[in-house]
Amino acid sequence: MRLDLKTLKIYSILTIVLFSVFAVGCKKDDDTPEPIDATTPPDHEEELITSVILTFVDTAGVEPTVEYAYRDIDGVGGNAPIQQDVITLAANTYYTATVQLLNEAESPAEDITLEVQQEDDEHIFCYAPLNTNVAITRTDSDGTYEVGINTFWSTGAAASGNTTVTLKHQPGVKDGTCAPGDTDVEVTFATVIQ
Repeated sequence: MRLDLKTLKIYSILTIVLFSVFAVGCKKDDDTPEPIDATTPPDHEEELITSVILTFVDTAGVEPTVEYAYRDIDGVGGNAPIQQDVITLAANTYYTATVQLLNEAESPAEDITLEVQQEDDEHIFCYAPLNTNVAITRTDSDGTYEVGINTFWSTGAAASGNTTVTLKHQPGVKDGTCAPGDTDVEVTFATVIQ
């Protein structure tokens, strides 16, 4: 049987195509993990944080214990927050403070603060007062760097401004600053020292 040139070309093309499919199909899987870029933390599954609650205790026991909250039950976007308190503290006073994070979209509410405590080497709370006479110091640590669930607030003379509270997630990149990592939640409280 004699093959003409056209038939030979078709057989040649089919042979190349079949060989290519076989070669690709038999390629060995590469189990080598992708290198991790230390400057960019891997994505993590974010918990829904609907509520940020700050509780203040006067260290002298003179002022009453006070609690201020931000609540946005459907999270960022969507409906407006249902509660956004103004932090109001006495002038020239020292407070210990704690922050609590909740997911109140669930019933019962989930305390996200517990997860932050368990992964304290990956988290840091950042406090940024603006135009208000308050100095804020984180008083807890992961053994190497501060965490900021517990803080010390020292107020000065009467003033009005804002305090931004930010939780940063910093797996593998935590360095004691607020620069690296992803923002899990950020809330700005109007703050009055009177």
